[in-house]
Amino acid sequence: MNKQSGFEIQAEQRQSWQSIALVWAGGMICVPCLMVGGVLSGGGLPLPHIVAAILIGYGLICAYMIFIGMAACDTGLPVSVLAEGALGRKGARYIISTLLAIACVGWFGIQSATCGQAFASMAATMLGLGTPSTAMVAACSIVWGIIMLVTACAGFKGLKWLNYVAVPLLVIVCLYGLVAGIVAHDGGEAIAAYAPAQSAGLVYGISMVVASFALGGVISADYCRFAKSRADVVKSSIVGVIPVGLFMLLTGALMSIVTGQYDISAILVSLGVPFLGLIALVLATWTTNVTNAYSGGLALSNLLGFDESKFKITTGVSGAIGTLLAAFGLLNAFQGFLSLMSALIPPLAGVIIAAYWIVGRGKKERFTRRGGFYAPGVIAFIVGALVACITGGTFANFPSLVAAAPWLNTPFFVGPVNGIVVSLVCYVVLEPLLHRAPKAQKV
Repeated sequence: MNKQSGFEIQAEQRQSWQSIALVWAGGMICVPCLMVGGVLSGGGLPLPHIVAAILIGYGLICAYMIFIGMAACDTGLPVSVLAEGALGRKGARYIISTLLAIACVGWFGIQSATCGQAFASMAATMLGLGTPSTAMVAACSIVWGIIMLVTACAGFKGLKWLNYVAVPLLVIVCLYGLVAGIVAHDGGEAIAAYAPAQSAGLVYGISMVVASFALGGVISADYCRFAKSRADVVKSSIVGVIPVGLFMLLTGALMSIVTGQYDISAILVSLGVPFLGLIALVLATWTTNVTNAYSGGLALSNLLGFDESKFKITTGVSGAIGTLLAAFGLLNAFQGFLSLMSALIPPLAGVIIAAYWIVGRGKKERFTRRGGFYAPGVIAFIVGALVACITGGTFANFPSLVAAAPWLNTPFFVGPVNGIVVSLVCYVVLEPLLHRAPKAQKV
């Protein structure tokens, strides 16, 4: 590695694999995961196929997040800086950091507002106030956004301690909600009798699972750089993602079969324990959303030319702006755009893996932070991103665009995986053809 970065993690900052696994587990315990489980059962997949889709989908994600995570562990760098080895400093800064900052900060604001709205509704119901006012919803959104921001600004230690407390509590609450929901609705018979007439297919299920955490697999570098060894990256990724993901998606699927509702917090409210529902909703959003703020803050620091010493400032300011915009409904119209930004990012995994593990042979001393735009990486990333969006149905969110060019919506296998494979192959082919010796750069 040619130069030390202001983002590089030092030996004394390394964390145990259990701490990193808990961060992943906290990210997996969320309402969107329950929703995906509900979608899988709603799509008519038999329970064995649902389990297979979950295991295969998260297995694919763990495969590429482990390779990215091990590269980050070797170098100590977050993904927005690690990408400089494949796309060059300007490519990583102006393309990758921009995409990550917009996507992560935007989703942070929207999730904070969603949490605030649900918190206001539940609190109003518990206090007998009826429908919460717009001002109450906005105030709750801002308050919870600030609380989540403070946690994110504390860095990895803030995420670690939040998840040490929240993850066990969330598992207990979700287990209680699952069992109580099944018992209250005589769910055993419904589950035993579940035999869908038509199925959307196993590939559909795998695609849904991968799409739910494809971005998380790419930003794994931001957290795995704290690992003490490559083995710790493997353990934290597998233990933190697959068992918890299987539990959450199966919970959503079973609840949808039994009650027609995948959201554990809503089920707990219907069972007469709204306080538990409130705990589940807030903690699940909190543990997931802080990773948006943390990774978004790192990307924005790199985009603005700062090092990690300015991380708290960039995270706080950008997160506050995102929260305020979302609290007053100004980000809702841009959810399609944010989804596009998120869909463009996963192929970065293929470029990083190709540069570090194939061209660089997985050796830290061969890793080079290139200056400028590095053509092989930039071209490979753009091609992979287009393939991911075209085959993943991303452009279906833009009907007028698809109407003008129908080929932009050509579903095939799993969009993010297609993009990763294509970007990896493109980089391996283009790198020897367009290779440029790295130039000295300012760090």
